Amino acid sequence: MIKGWFGEKATQFGMWMGLDAKVYRRVHDLVLPSQGGTTQIDHVLVSVYGIFVVETKNMKGWIFGDERSPQWTQSIFGNKSQFQNPLRQNFRHVKALAEFLGLPDDVLRSVVFFIGDCDFKTPMPPNVLSRGLCSHIQSFREQVFSPQEADNILARLSHAKAAPVANHSLHVAGLRERHGGNACPKCGGNLMLRTARKGANAGGSFFSCSGFPKCRYTRPA
Repeated sequence: MIKGWFGEKATQFGMWMGLDAKVYRRVHDLVLPSQGGTTQIDHVLVSVYGIFVVETKNMKGWIFGDERSPQWTQSIFGNKSQFQNPLRQNFRHVKALAEFLGLPDDVLRSVVFFIGDCDFKTPMPPNVLSRGLCSHIQSFREQVFSPQEADNILARLSHAKAAPVANHSLHVAGLRERHGGNACPKCGGNLMLRTARKGANAGGSFFSCSGFPKCRYTRPA
């Protein structure tokens, strides 16, 4: 999942440059226990203004989607593929994090941030962004935690990151169990519906892993 890795690192760099690290303390690539297994969260920012749960997508082309659709669509020069609705994906992250910390959902802020040369072709909610991540986070100015409470939350997340549950093999197994046929059996990534553009199967549909080229798993649709 090289592309996704670069997206996460680019988001980390942007937050490092644009947000005061003393105000917004960060935990990246956090794996937590959740119902039925584990869940992996790209970025968590802990502040007195709430906990920001950031899901990153490194994608290009046209992006179509809405809050309710289970799948969104990416179109690149007419070649369309589907991917899991990132709002739903991050909703599970927020729920798992709230349960782990014993906090109400309303102190956690879900944010989906697209890295790459992409263009939204359908109206998106205000928490789905392709630019302005730092300014969106900084727009929340109501204090919901004391500094000591924020410190305690950060300590718990830092400890969880170092705990044995943060094991990639366990996480992949959980993905397979939850998503079944929509998860890559090799790496746990999303399987995306694609159309062959050339060769003997031109025009036919197939599933391939979103982690391509690092993961080259494919299967017929």
